[in-house]
Amino acid sequence: MTENDSLTLLSNASQSYSSDNEDTTSSDEEIDEEIVINKEENEQELEVENNEENENEIEELLNENQITEEPKVGMMFNSEEDVRAYYTRYAKQKGFGVSRRTSKLGDDGKSVKYFTLSCVCQGKAKSRAANPLKPQPKQNLGCKAKINASRCLDGRFMVSTVVLEHNHILSPGKARYFRCHKNMNPYVKRRLELLDKTGVRASKNYQSLVIEAGGFEKLPFGEKDARNHIDKARRLRLGVGGAEALRNYFARMQEKDDRFYYVMDLDDKCRLRNVFWADARSRATYEYFGDVISFDTTYLTNTHKMPFAPFVGVNHHGQSILLGCGLLSNEDTNTFIWLFESWLKCMSGRAPNAIITDQDKAMQKAIEIVFPKTKHRFCLWHIMEKLPHKFSGHSQYEAIKKNIQHAVYDSLTRDEFEESWQRLLEMHNLQQNEWLQWLYDERYHWVPAYVKNTFWAGMSTTQRSESTKCLF
Repeated sequence: MTENDSLTLLSNASQSYSSDNEDTTSSDEEIDEEIVINKEENEQELEVENNEENENEIEELLNENQITEEPKVGMMFNSEEDVRAYYTRYAKQKGFGVSRRTSKLGDDGKSVKYFTLSCVCQGKAKSRAANPLKPQPKQNLGCKAKINASRCLDGRFMVSTVVLEHNHILSPGKARYFRCHKNMNPYVKRRLELLDKTGVRASKNYQSLVIEAGGFEKLPFGEKDARNHIDKARRLRLGVGGAEALRNYFARMQEKDDRFYYVMDLDDKCRLRNVFWADARSRATYEYFGDVISFDTTYLTNTHKMPFAPFVGVNHHGQSILLGCGLLSNEDTNTFIWLFESWLKCMSGRAPNAIITDQDKAMQKAIEIVFPKTKHRFCLWHIMEKLPHKFSGHSQYEAIKKNIQHAVYDSLTRDEFEESWQRLLEMHNLQQNEWLQWLYDERYHWVPAYVKNTFWAGMSTTQRSESTKCLF
């Protein structure tokens, strides 16, 4: 998302925004912008990505298991990338790292005429430590190992010089620690992010990958790399200049509307994680129409890979009204707690009587903590739309679907639902189905017969939240 995209999003969300002196940042603080990812159907996405990455990993393993021959003068390659890939593979097999040392462009100023790939221990050591009494470890040992490659008339590259001797010990078992050999594919990144969202500690997150790979030496990255990626994924990615654009926009709105409210959540390194804002109209409207709110985070999650969280209510004409917005770095319990507490403070501590969300467990836990007296209802549409995915492969799918719909929509009392549900399980032998068991355990949050005594302003889904997409 670019700076202009950030401003467009904010401008469409509200016409007049200011502050409430709740900004937790200062103008001297520097903010980095990063992102996190999509929430919907995590398991399905992970499975698809896993299948795609497995094919690539198999090909990589086949290449790694092949013994790479030593470089020789006269070896031919189709491109510079092929030369680099070959020498990097050879270096990993021998136990050293590779860096590009020199290169020279041709007469056209664009194409490479020749270049040199050398051992990372080439060059003379220069201490860059601020304190001479505590010198940093030296990596530059003056190693001469290298290859030169020159472009031929046909556009291919030929190895013209080869130096094989190193002046230091080679360690194939530790080659994976060199930067050129480290690699973290998209599937691994996605898995680290998903497990982090569920509350798994970084150490256990990494250990699960080690076990799956068959040992530390089988992973092309270390625990520190995994921790760095998790830390990076926890930040809010708005694009270059996005965070500063947000801050500038809020400052301008502060001059126009003294009831504008916003909060910017920073981590311990002053990097932007989450943002919440609401204008004067939203705050005033909530005083009259704050009985029921709909809360959904799937819009920008699905389109821009960024969790966007609008609070939506209903006025006396049955029209949707915007009651505040949030941009989140992730969707874990702590993030939702921060957002709900920020929204509650914005609304003078008055919690809604009822709230409708999807079935996100982190969101449910946060609601129980911040809004303990608020009635919580799951979006009925999100539940029913999963029937094809859960039972489409079942031989009695149509009958199961019909009986579930009958139990949900046609039961006027709790006893009627209980009877219809048990009959459904027995008729289709679904007593051990975990998803149906979870739905039954959570029946107080979604079955109409259990939630009908609460005022919902005619809502049973988060469709109103999703309908606000046109604003953004």
